[in-house]
Amino acid sequence: MDASELRYDDLVDRIEVLYNDHRYRAAADLLEAESDGLEVWSAELAHLKACLLGAGGDADGALRALREASATGAWWAPEILMGDDDLAGLRGRSEFEELVAVSGARVADDPVPALVDVPDRPVGVVVALHGAGQTAAHARADWGGVLELGYALVCVQSSRRMSPMYRTWPDPEQARADIARALDELPAEVGGLPVIAAGFSAGGRVALDWALTGRPAAVAGVLALAPALRELPASADGKLSPATIWIGTDDELLEVVDGGAEQLTRFGCRIERLPGLGHTFPAGFDELLAGVL
Repeated sequence: MDASELRYDDLVDRIEVLYNDHRYRAAADLLEAESDGLEVWSAELAHLKACLLGAGGDADGALRALREASATGAWWAPEILMGDDDLAGLRGRSEFEELVAVSGARVADDPVPALVDVPDRPVGVVVALHGAGQTAAHARADWGGVLELGYALVCVQSSRRMSPMYRTWPDPEQARADIARALDELPAEVGGLPVIAAGFSAGGRVALDWALTGRPAAVAGVLALAPALRELPASADGKLSPATIWIGTDDELLEVVDGGAEQLTRFGCRIERLPGLGHTFPAGFDELLAGVL
C-alpha cells in the first residue's frame, strides 16, 4: 500500500473512534481538516461525511455533501445510500431519490488481477480475501506471514465496487467468479498444490462459503478471521484441514459467529475466541498462522 492509502486508512480509523463515541461533529471536522491529498477517495469521504452529518441530525448537510460530490462524478451503489441508517432522514426527499438514481446509473464493476507471491519450493497455496472497503493489497499485508511458512499467497480483489474505491463481496456468485478467475491464473509452479481459503470479515464469510460448498473448486482447508456470517450452507463439501475461525471477544461480530458456532463446529471448524480483540487483525497474527499451518 502507498503512503496516501495508509493515510486514508488511518483517517477512517480515527473517525470511527469518534463516531463510536457519538462525537459526530468532531469526526466531520477531522475529515474536513485532513482530507487534502486524498482526492482519489473523494466519493468515500463524501459518503462518510454525509453519514456523520446525518447521524448528528443534520439531514440537509448530509444531502448537500452527497450532491456536491455527485456533481463532480462521485457515485455509490443504491443499496449503500438507501440502506444506511445514518441517511434515514433523507429517504423520501425528491432530491435524494434523484441522487440515488443518478448514482446507480454510474455503478461499474471492475475485475482486477490477483496479487501473487510465491516462495521457493512452495508447499501449498493460501488464497486470501480482503474485508469490506479493503483491497488485495490489504490482504497481502495481513496474510503475508504465510510466505515464511512456505505457502504461496494469492490475494483476490473483489470486482464488486460499491463506490469508486470501496469493494466488498455482497454477491456469492460474483465472489465465486472472482475466485475462479484467480485460480485460473495461478502460476505453473503452484499447480496441484493444496489450496487453503482465507479471509477477513466479509472476505472471511466468502472464504467459509467457498470451503464449505466446494465452489468454485474444492479446497484443503479454511482460515477465517472475524467472518461476517450470513446464512451458512446446509452441509459441508468435505473434511477441511486446517479449519480455524478466529473472533475477538470485543468484536461486534462475536454474536453472529456464536450464533453459527454449533453448525460450524459440526462442519469440523474450530472457533478460537481472542480476548480483548475488536474487529481487526490481532498483534502476533503470524504466530497464529504458524500454529495452524
